[in-house]
Formats: sequence, C-alpha cells, structure tokens
Amino acid sequence: MNIDTNTVVTLHYRLRDAKGEIIEESFGAEPMQYMHGTNSMIPGLEQQLQDKQSGDKFIADVTSADAYGEYQDELKQEVPLSAFEGVEDIVPGMRFIAETDVGPRPVTVTEVRDDSVIVDGNHPMAGQSLHFEVEVVEVRAATEEEIAHGHVHGQGGCGGGGCGGGCGDHAEDEGCCGGSGECAKGDDCCGGHGHH
Repeated sequence: MNIDTNTVVTLHYRLRDAKGEIIEESFGAEPMQYMHGTNSMIPGLEQQLQDKQSGDKFIADVTSADAYGEYQDELKQEVPLSAFEGVEDIVPGMRFIAETDVGPRPVTVTEVRDDSVIVDGNHPMAGQSLHFEVEVVEVRAATEEEIAHGHVHGQGGCGGGGCGGGCGDHAEDEGCCGGSGECAKGDDCCGGHGHH
C-alpha cells in the first residue's frame, strides 16, 4: 500500500541539523506513527513521504520554510517578571503557554533579568533546515474512527510518536513532536509544525 491521505504510517527516522548533529531518532526504539494528510507532520517531510511504501528507505532534506518556518524576531519579547507570579525559579529553557492576540501560544524562556523575562514564541527549530533518514516500516488504511478523529489510535500518535507523531496543527499540541521532543523524547518532534 502506498502512503496517501488517511493512511497510517509507521516509520523510523533519524533527524539531523544542518551541522549533521543528531537531534533525535527512533532507530533502536519504538517507531513513530502518524496519519498522512492530517497536518500532523511537518509539510516538507510529509510531501516526501507521499506515495512511499513499506520497506522504503530515503533521505529527506527539508528547508526551514517547509519545516518550522523562518525565525520571526517579533515573536521574541520582554515580559515583566510579575507576569510569572506564583512560578518559582524561572530559568532559561522553561516553556509556558502565553495568551496572545492570536490565542494561546507556547513560548520558551531565553533570559531572566532582574525585573523581566525574555520569552521566544518561535518554535525551537524555526529557521533551521532539517535532514532526515527515514525507513517506512508499515503503511495501513486508517480506521473510520481514526479518520473521524483525525489521528492515530492505539500505539503511536501523540502518545507514542516521535518526529511528527500525530500531534496535529493545534496550539494545545505544540510541544508535541520535533526539535526538543515531548512525544517520543520529551518535547517537540517535527509534527505540529509551528505555524500556529
């Protein structure tokens, strides 16, 4: 069966940055799953997976525009420390959901000053080209229930995925799938592609 809309894809991947350093991978662990055509995978990788089938192995180079987008300076802001009332020990790297003009948006603390905090609303991998080694393990038709819900049920998906593990294009799913890994490895695996 070829990968197409409403197929469930099980795959292994190794993700490297532009310097060739491994960011995350599933080889040697559980493969990840996603449902093709549901915006649960970064667009550039999903395009390259189209029409592949079980057993296919390939290299996929994805530009930043087709991954997590370009870095946007205006998404970096200085916020009064008082906005973090009740939060102790704010340190760089902490992630929060901020209420913005366009709804909830994940932000990462990049600097803590005496009376303010610098937060960045860009995806941690914004502005970066990504390089994948992919092995398609299995392709199957999605069930009617999976199609109705728009994600994989059972093993894989947001609960056990990895790079693009079925997290979708929803603000509440940000932090799922990609650059610092929550699905498989703890934070953002290539899935919710950061265009919120």
